[in-house]
Amino acid sequence: MLLEATEALDFRNLQGEVSWDSGLNIIFGDNGQGKTNWLEAIYFLATSKSFRTQRPQEAISFGKEMAIVRGRVAHSTEIRRDLQVAIQGTSKTLFVNGKRETVARYLGQLSVVTFTAEELEVTRGSPEARRRFLDKAIVSIHSTYVQTLSDYHRVIKQKRQLLNNISTENIRRSDASRFVEPWNEQLVLLGTMIHRRREEYVQSLNQVIEKHLFGSEEITIQYLSSLRDKGDTNDYENLLAGQLEKRLEAEIQSGFVLVGPHRDDLEILFDGRDIKAFGSSGQQRSALITLDLAVISLYYSWYDEYPIFIIDDADAELDRKRISKLLEYLEGRTQTFLTTSKGEVLEEFSSRARLYEVADGAVRKINRA
Repeated sequence: MLLEATEALDFRNLQGEVSWDSGLNIIFGDNGQGKTNWLEAIYFLATSKSFRTQRPQEAISFGKEMAIVRGRVAHSTEIRRDLQVAIQGTSKTLFVNGKRETVARYLGQLSVVTFTAEELEVTRGSPEARRRFLDKAIVSIHSTYVQTLSDYHRVIKQKRQLLNNISTENIRRSDASRFVEPWNEQLVLLGTMIHRRREEYVQSLNQVIEKHLFGSEEITIQYLSSLRDKGDTNDYENLLAGQLEKRLEAEIQSGFVLVGPHRDDLEILFDGRDIKAFGSSGQQRSALITLDLAVISLYYSWYDEYPIFIIDDADAELDRKRISKLLEYLEGRTQTFLTTSKGEVLEEFSSRARLYEVADGAVRKINRA
């Protein structure tokens, strides 16, 4: 999979079109010129989301009503597709070859794996960051999974509203159970689908994790169901149904849905120890890269082509040794986009890359002698 070109119109400070190389693309320039904005535009084109904000309208240039990102994608099957994401207010419109598409049908046209400062929350932050990491990776293989997630979170929101109504209106518990039951049935159905997808993906990911890529520590992962101490997770559907019924009173008191895969976690271990609690900053970075590369490898095993890989501000998050090992591993595999503001990084890695200089949002391709 190759992103041949990207065009941005009123997306942050970006204007214009750039053609990319099939291997390593190093985007450089002074801070504040728009290097990360180009990576964000590529990510938006792939996912219809930003890795920097939950509010897409923030990406629209000041004083403008709409931002547009376009791109041309080539697949190993020699099929080419023109993609477009238009952002207007809080809404997004997606197009493939000029035809408007739903999110589920759009996703997968361009698959991307990211290494950014925000992504480091996977190894050092909350369970939510690790669930999000898992779900993004699963969506890249099973695009319909995004609808399952959307439906599940919609039901969670609606059940929470019902729980608050039950609490404030002092509805009898016998009636409360009857009101909640239809929502619980949907949670069981959707929650079981999510649980199974995540467990299957983690098992597959463990099989392709590169051992000792950046050091002597061995990275392994384990999916931790919040119900693992409540019964047999192999019979997750009945276990979830039983726990939802059992925790009804507690849910009414708290106003929250206390049971389900939205409370699960991904345990990341190095030599059997929790990376979040016991790993150094460098080990946490190495573990995230190792997981990213495993996601790339697993994607390739499914589709016989690689997703693209974007690395934002590489020199701020990785030492030179790790950058070198990473780029050596990626060479001949993925189309990679890396940003830097350090001249030393350019000097060391420019021989294997196409260079792009960014100034005030515009990109200039550097032709080497």
